[in-house]
Amino acid sequence: MAIEVTDSNFQELIIDADKPAIVDLWAEWCGPCRMLTPIINDFTEEYKDRVVVAKLDVDSNPGVARQFSIRNIPTILFFKDGQVVDKQVGVVPKSVLVQKLENLL
Repeated sequence: MAIEVTDSNFQELIIDADKPAIVDLWAEWCGPCRMLTPIINDFTEEYKDRVVVAKLDVDSNPGVARQFSIRNIPTILFFKDGQVVDKQVGVVPKSVLVQKLENLL
Protein backbone atom coordinates (compact mmCIF):
# COMPACT_ATOMS: atom_id res chain seq x y z
CA MET A 1 0.00 0.00 0.00
CA ALA A 2 1.30 3.44 -0.91
CA ILE A 3 2.08 5.84 1.91
CA GLU A 4 -0.34 8.71 2.43
CA VAL A 5 1.35 12.08 2.24
CA THR A 6 -0.15 15.41 3.29
CA ASP A 7 0.62 19.09 2.97
CA SER A 8 2.38 18.91 6.35
CA ASN A 9 4.66 15.88 5.72
CA PHE A 10 5.26 16.25 1.96
CA GLN A 11 8.62 18.02 2.37
CA GLU A 12 9.94 15.36 4.74
CA LEU A 13 8.62 12.25 2.97
CA ILE A 14 9.00 13.26 -0.70
CA ILE A 15 11.26 16.29 -1.23
CA ASP A 16 13.83 15.21 1.38
CA ALA A 17 13.59 11.48 0.56
CA ASP A 18 16.90 9.67 0.07
CA LYS A 19 15.55 7.86 -3.00
CA PRO A 20 13.33 8.73 -5.98
CA ALA A 21 9.62 9.13 -5.31
CA ILE A 22 6.35 8.98 -7.20
CA VAL A 23 3.25 10.72 -5.91
CA ASP A 24 -0.26 9.91 -7.12
CA LEU A 25 -2.41 13.04 -6.71
CA TRP A 26 -6.03 11.90 -6.52
CA ALA A 27 -9.46 12.46 -4.95
CA GLU A 28 -12.05 10.05 -3.59
CA TRP A 29 -14.73 11.16 -6.08
CA CYS A 30 -12.45 10.68 -9.12
CA GLY A 31 -13.25 7.49 -11.05
CA PRO A 32 -10.07 7.52 -13.18
CA CYS A 33 -8.05 8.00 -9.99
CA ARG A 34 -9.51 4.79 -8.58
CA MET A 35 -8.51 3.00 -11.79
CA LEU A 36 -4.85 3.79 -11.03
CA THR A 37 -4.93 2.56 -7.43
CA PRO A 38 -4.10 -1.10 -8.20
CA ILE A 39 -1.11 -0.01 -10.33
CA ILE A 40 0.19 2.31 -7.62
CA ASN A 41 -0.22 -0.46 -5.05
CA ASP A 42 1.72 -2.84 -7.33
CA PHE A 43 4.57 -0.34 -7.42
CA THR A 44 4.80 -0.31 -3.64
CA GLU A 45 5.72 -3.99 -3.79
CA GLU A 46 7.72 -4.04 -7.02
CA TYR A 47 9.89 -1.01 -6.14
CA LYS A 48 9.69 -1.04 -2.34
CA ASP A 49 13.43 -0.77 -1.69
CA ARG A 50 14.20 1.66 -4.51
CA VAL A 51 11.34 4.19 -4.74
CA VAL A 52 9.03 6.00 -2.32
CA VAL A 53 5.46 5.40 -3.57
CA ALA A 54 2.90 7.82 -2.19
CA LYS A 55 -0.66 9.07 -2.62
CA LEU A 56 -1.92 12.57 -1.87
CA ASP A 57 -5.62 13.45 -1.64
CA VAL A 58 -5.87 16.86 -3.34
CA ASP A 59 -9.17 17.70 -1.63
CA SER A 60 -7.63 17.34 1.83
CA ASN A 61 -4.23 18.76 0.83
CA PRO A 62 -4.67 21.70 -1.54
CA GLY A 63 -1.26 23.20 -0.70
CA VAL A 64 0.80 20.60 -2.57
CA ALA A 65 -1.64 20.62 -5.48
CA ARG A 66 -1.27 24.40 -5.69
CA GLN A 67 2.53 24.25 -5.30
CA PHE A 68 2.85 21.98 -8.34
CA SER A 69 0.04 23.63 -10.36
CA ILE A 70 -2.08 20.48 -10.47
CA ARG A 71 -5.15 21.24 -12.57
CA ASN A 72 -6.31 17.71 -13.48
CA ILE A 73 -6.36 14.44 -11.64
CA PRO A 74 -5.15 11.83 -11.60
CA THR A 75 -1.66 13.29 -11.90
CA ILE A 76 1.45 11.34 -11.01
CA LEU A 77 4.58 13.32 -10.20
CA PHE A 78 8.00 11.69 -10.45
CA PHE A 79 10.67 13.11 -8.11
CA LYS A 80 14.43 12.71 -8.11
CA ASP A 81 16.71 14.60 -5.72
CA GLY A 82 13.71 16.60 -4.51
CA GLN A 83 12.77 17.88 -7.97
CA VAL A 84 9.91 16.95 -10.30
CA VAL A 85 11.56 15.23 -13.27
CA ASP A 86 8.47 13.82 -14.97
CA LYS A 87 4.69 13.98 -14.79
CA GLN A 88 1.78 11.91 -16.06
CA VAL A 89 -1.72 13.33 -16.27
CA GLY A 90 -4.64 10.96 -16.74
CA VAL A 91 -4.93 7.20 -16.85
CA VAL A 92 -2.36 5.34 -18.94
CA PRO A 93 -1.33 1.69 -19.20
CA LYS A 94 0.94 0.39 -16.46
CA SER A 95 3.75 -0.05 -19.01
CA VAL A 96 3.90 3.74 -19.54
CA LEU A 97 4.29 4.34 -15.82
CA VAL A 98 6.86 1.55 -15.50
CA GLN A 99 8.98 3.21 -18.20
CA LYS A 100 8.82 6.58 -16.44
CA LEU A 101 9.64 4.90 -13.13
CA GLU A 102 12.60 3.03 -14.62
CA ASN A 103 13.91 6.35 -15.96
CA LEU A 104 14.17 7.56 -12.35
CA LEU A 105 16.47 4.72 -11.33
